Amino acid sequence: MLLSVLLSCVTKTVEIPTALAAESRTTGGSAAGDLGAPVGDPVRAVLTHAPQVPPPTGRTEPAKVIVELEVEEKVMPISEGVDYTFWTFGGEVPGEFIRIRQGDTVEFHLQNHPDSKMPHNIDLHAVSGPGGGAASSFTAPGHESQFTFKALNAGIYVYHCATAPVGMHVANGMYGLILVEPPEGLPPVDREYYVMQGDFYTVGKYHEKGLQPFDMQKAIEENATYVVFNGSEGSLVGDKALHAEVGDTVRLFVGNGGPNLVSSFHVIGEIFDKVYTEGGSFAQENVQTTLIPAGGATMVEYHVEAPGTYILVDHSIFRAFNKGALGMMKVEGDAQLEIYSGKEVDSVYLAEKAASRQSIVTASAELAAGEVSKEAQIAAGSSLFAGTCSTCHQGNGAGIPAVFPPLAGSDFLNADPERAISVVLNGLSGPVTVNGDDFNSVMPPMSNLNDDEVANILTYVYDSWDNAGHQVTAQQVAAVRSGTDRPAGAPH
Repeated sequence: MLLSVLLSCVTKTVEIPTALAAESRTTGGSAAGDLGAPVGDPVRAVLTHAPQVPPPTGRTEPAKVIVELEVEEKVMPISEGVDYTFWTFGGEVPGEFIRIRQGDTVEFHLQNHPDSKMPHNIDLHAVSGPGGGAASSFTAPGHESQFTFKALNAGIYVYHCATAPVGMHVANGMYGLILVEPPEGLPPVDREYYVMQGDFYTVGKYHEKGLQPFDMQKAIEENATYVVFNGSEGSLVGDKALHAEVGDTVRLFVGNGGPNLVSSFHVIGEIFDKVYTEGGSFAQENVQTTLIPAGGATMVEYHVEAPGTYILVDHSIFRAFNKGALGMMKVEGDAQLEIYSGKEVDSVYLAEKAASRQSIVTASAELAAGEVSKEAQIAAGSSLFAGTCSTCHQGNGAGIPAVFPPLAGSDFLNADPERAISVVLNGLSGPVTVNGDDFNSVMPPMSNLNDDEVANILTYVYDSWDNAGHQVTAQQVAAVRSGTDRPAGAPH
């Protein structure tokens, strides 16, 4: 009896209800995406630079769409005072946003600027065909390639260069997003923005000034110097922040060019109402943080309930505050006190990121020219202090009684500038007496700061709050740094 039951279980056929079977065939897949021949005259795709998104296609029938995209190799800032030779699609990183409709036939033109030093091609993840178009688009400098594909799958897709060495081309900024709308289009929202993360590998350390070359070994080891949104640190902060109004529904198209790191994308102060994981057709709801693989993308939607500044981060959090993966959305409108009582946080841990860094650029330029003035150091140091030191020592240098010692009128600080440099570089823990009061706390080492940044911060502190007025130079900081013994593997 038992044997017959087991056999019946093994041989039983599970039938899928007809409605579900039909749904599984029609909600996705390339077999459902061939919607026939193009209708009407060819149209030229509207392309936009990040963070802007082209308008919806507004079409109900497939069309022939012409896309023209030019590769350009150019030097641009990756951070204030730091330049990098980017390889771009359309002159910026990320590449221009392409918006088409499922079923469209796309005539794609890839042009390589005559001043380029390298050949390039393009692999669009929205293409069904060898190499995603890479096999048909290898383009030498000063030349143009053309190929055609039909967009069979709806979704948001990455495109990137796939010329060998592929990793180097991607690491230099050669990626972007292409949106293939479903036939009915996407549900309308109030705002759409384009954000794309990338990791960069420079020979110099984070914030080391000047033109920084690509470091292949760092890239192989996946040891990123910068992790940024839209091609540079600060691309989405201050005057460049995204904007919305209370009550808006916001849709972000978020890509990750990589080449190596997975993004843990999060908006501080918001919960995603919908996340189209990996750009697929079905939405997960009520999501706090979403993973975006290298070479992947997602759509997130949320409703903005209260005014203020919302912070976009890679929640692998050192990347946000120490490598650059931080942006802002500034929301205007009436306070909604029943939802949130309201208090801005820019003045504390985001001060240096939110403020203009022109003073830092000026001090760096003077230093590069040979000599930096004390006035330029003080101005740069003020901005750096706000984002690095003010949380503990307070904006007025008063510290926090019995917790963090004061910098204002500090006998400990003024007695020995070389010791002050060492404390910033190497940290300080344990008991210390300042102005007759005892403190026993921990200051972590600020070895992430460059020599000129340490010098500027200390020069600002020494010139503030009735301190001694010392001017600290980058050379002094370098001497203390080089003379400090550290265990193997410790940061320098």
